[in-house]
Amino acid sequence: MSPQDIELFVALARARAGLKIDPAKTYLLESRLGPLARRENFAGISEMAAALRALREEKLIWAVVEALAQGETGFFRDRTPFTTFRRELLPTLARLRGGEPIRVWSCACGAGQEAYSLAMIAEDAEGLPPGTQVEIYGSDISERSLEKAQAGLYTQFEVQRGLPIRQLLAHFEKVEDNWRLTPRIRQRVRWRRVNLISDLTIMGRFDVIFCRNVLSLMDAPYRRRVLESVAALLPPDGLLILGEGETAESITDAFRPVTGRPGLYVRNPAYRAAAA
Repeated sequence: MSPQDIELFVALARARAGLKIDPAKTYLLESRLGPLARRENFAGISEMAAALRALREEKLIWAVVEALAQGETGFFRDRTPFTTFRRELLPTLARLRGGEPIRVWSCACGAGQEAYSLAMIAEDAEGLPPGTQVEIYGSDISERSLEKAQAGLYTQFEVQRGLPIRQLLAHFEKVEDNWRLTPRIRQRVRWRRVNLISDLTIMGRFDVIFCRNVLSLMDAPYRRRVLESVAALLPPDGLLILGEGETAESITDAFRPVTGRPGLYVRNPAYRAAAA
C-alpha cells in the first residue's frame, strides 16, 4: 500500500463510521483489507484503493469500512457486566417495570455473541416476577457480521472462548464440527444494521444499553456524539455499560458513573435539564 492508499482508507473509516485508524499500523490494514480485496477479485489492496478512487462505489466503500470496523467478540466477554446484569440489573428492572418489557440493546454486537449471552441470561433467569419480558436487540455496522449473528452458528474455537460448558449443552446443538444456538435463544434477539454515528432515535427507548469496546475505536468527536445519542434513548433509571477501560466522564456530561462499578453509568439528570 502506498501512503495515499493508507490515507484514503483512514479517511473513509473516519468519515463513514467515526473510526480512528492509526496509519502507522499497516499490519492492521493489511490483515483486514487483504481478505476483502481477494473476495472482491482485486489483485491486491492497492488495486482496490484505485477502484475506490475511480468509481466511488458505495457498496465497496462500505465493505472497506465494515472490514476496518471489525473488533474482537466473544461469549460473556469480561464476565463482570454479565454478572451485574443477571444478579442486579435484570431483577431490579423487572420489579420497576411492572410487567412492561425490559428492552436491552447490544449496540456493537459483532457476530452476535454479546447479544446471545444476554439472551441466555434472560432465558435462565430465576425469581423474576411472573410474566417478565426481556426484549434483546443486537446491532452492528457490518452486514456480514449480522448475517453470522442471525445464523447463530459458531465454531468450536468460538464457543470455547468464555462460554460455560453448562450453557453450551443447554442452549446449543452440535452441527457437524460447529455449534448452533437453539431456535428458542435465536428467537430472543432482534437484529438490525446500525451505524452509531447516524441518527439513533429510530431505535426507540432502552432500559440497558451495552456499548462495550467500541468507543475506544472511535475518534474523540464521534465518541461524544455516540454517548449523547445513546443518553437520549435511556429513561431516567436506564443504564449504560461500557467496555473495560472505557469511560464517559472525560467525554461528556450526559452520564455519571455508578460508584464502585467501573463501566456502569446512569443518565445525568442535570445534563438532561440543561439540554431541555
